[in-house]
Amino acid sequence: MFKKILIANRGEIACRVIKSARKMGIQTVAVYSDADRNALHVKMADEAVHIGPSPANQSYIVIDRIMEAIKATGAEAVHPGYGFLSENKKFAEALEKAGVAFIGPPAGAIEAMGDKITSKKLAAEAGVSTVPGYMGLIEDAEEAVKISNEIGYPVMIKASAGGGGKGMRIAWNDEEAREGFQSSKNEAANSFGDDRIFIEKFVTQPRHIEIQVLADKHGNCVYVNERECSIQRRNQKVIEEAPSPFLDPETRRAMGEQAVALAKAVDYCSAGTVEFIVDGAKNFYFLEMNTRLQVEHPVTELITGIDLVEQMIRVADGEKLPFAQEDIGINGWAIESRLYAEDPYRNFLPSIGRLTRYRPPEEMASDKAAVRNDTGVFEGGEISMYYDPMIAKLCTWAPTREAAIDEMRRALDGFEVEGIGHNLPFLSAVMDHERFISGNITTAFIAEEYPEGFDGVTPSGAEVERIAAAAAAMNRVDEIRRTRISGRLGNHERRVGSHWVVSIAGQEVEVKIEADKLGSTVRVGEQSLRVESDWRPGQSLARIMVDGVPLVLKVDPIAAGYRLRTRGADLKVYVRRPRAAGLARLMPEKLPPDTSKLLLCPMPGLVVKINVAEGDEVQEGQALATVEAMKMENILRAERKGVVSKVNAEPGASLAVDDVIMEFE
Repeated sequence: MFKKILIANRGEIACRVIKSARKMGIQTVAVYSDADRNALHVKMADEAVHIGPSPANQSYIVIDRIMEAIKATGAEAVHPGYGFLSENKKFAEALEKAGVAFIGPPAGAIEAMGDKITSKKLAAEAGVSTVPGYMGLIEDAEEAVKISNEIGYPVMIKASAGGGGKGMRIAWNDEEAREGFQSSKNEAANSFGDDRIFIEKFVTQPRHIEIQVLADKHGNCVYVNERECSIQRRNQKVIEEAPSPFLDPETRRAMGEQAVALAKAVDYCSAGTVEFIVDGAKNFYFLEMNTRLQVEHPVTELITGIDLVEQMIRVADGEKLPFAQEDIGINGWAIESRLYAEDPYRNFLPSIGRLTRYRPPEEMASDKAAVRNDTGVFEGGEISMYYDPMIAKLCTWAPTREAAIDEMRRALDGFEVEGIGHNLPFLSAVMDHERFISGNITTAFIAEEYPEGFDGVTPSGAEVERIAAAAAAMNRVDEIRRTRISGRLGNHERRVGSHWVVSIAGQEVEVKIEADKLGSTVRVGEQSLRVESDWRPGQSLARIMVDGVPLVLKVDPIAAGYRLRTRGADLKVYVRRPRAAGLARLMPEKLPPDTSKLLLCPMPGLVVKINVAEGDEVQEGQALATVEAMKMENILRAERKGVVSKVNAEPGASLAVDDVIMEFE
């Protein structure tokens, strides 16, 4: 077995590989850029080597830099993780030439299946059903438009070397095809060093279901069941689960056997994933094969007990797979929620900054439930603009899908992240969404259920009353503390008072609170709610029992109340005495400033292109500028007709959130 391996990656996947290597008694070497000097994977590894500036194209995807690190440390093998160089044929060849093992498939398999165009041709030759499309290389935007018309809109424009949602656009008309081609080409060049593009038919209402395969160097290959990855946004997976709630055993077997046949056709070894589009009648179509470890591999590990990273290392060392197809079963259900540094209240735009608070739920495992959090960050660490916005993968397991969802709800409730915008509220909202709970999902789920974006969850009437009762009980604890600090001795009960008005979600709720040694009874409207909690002022997380039902609140103090966040709802809750509540009703509402004549930068990023000049008349929907952030290009469009009066930014400028890009008359 190898004594030392180098991980040619960063973030959570580098940390994940280090954990398996450590379990196997293998020393690890991390590599890092300027931005990652203090990163978690650097701290976890036995050794670390600096490989260059922050941009990935000057560090993590520079083969020579990685090879120098291997030579300097004497690493015997390299695990590439996913992204970066994981599907780069030249990297695998360079390792082979240097006598260093690649913990992944051979260069020939990467070339055959890692390239999306070649893999589709091979799949078609092998009799695998594929999505209609144009597999040849496309020279320019006009050719892309011509091909798109021949295939028929909508079409998917994809980077040949792509993955992780990078270099992908859906086009519904000629203009979108032109813009999508150029943006996909630019993203592909920046992320993968390969700007080749192909186009295929976009299948509406599809499910995205993928098959995990494992193969060794002795001709053995198995499929390790499937993963449902249909909850996606902008072609980027958000929530995955295993198994799929849609497949039956016959379809699972057919997809698995086809995936294995495809892998064997190219003499595949190591872990890989064959992705399919599945329609409502369970017809499936080959989409692509990822010749690497997949981001969502933890859910497969949780339902099978197989450590995929460990098996990749053992296969690379020449060992045979220790199991056959009949040995692989399905135990329970697992769900993965990807925590992204993206602000759901700003159309999921990237967010960067310091993690002033990062407190994931405690990991645990039993025969009834499990919680796992694969992460690459820590409290006080920095979220950089240079890399993918995913900062953690929260996974839960339970014997049934319903129980796994419940476990995920509790884990999300207890996950504290502050300092950046993040998608935890959105993840919580999905877990409570009736359509997700039913399993009736497609890749269009987010677009269909949140067509105007996500602006938080509005709690039901019963939930408002539960939160109001909890806030009143918390306020009582706060009031007692304030009377003690102020030196107002005597009867705290009398000084605190029992009658309050709680303002929440646009409603006013009158409450009467009566306390005893074990908790409080809060009269809300016509009902009495029993509230019990050990919460104390200053604690950012309140775990409260309301009539025997748990309620978890993220708590921030504000004037006369609290900012409370729970299950996707973000609420300002005011708890006032009746007289103060009456006066508050008379206060005028502060209006936000008028920014209708400004184009503001919606995220921290780099200006790639300015499409207009001062004096230009623009139309609604016209492209005004392109800003790149976290390896994704974002086209900013005019919201209405107008005339540009001033352009404040130029290509190459680095902008912060709400910096003014241009002004209008």
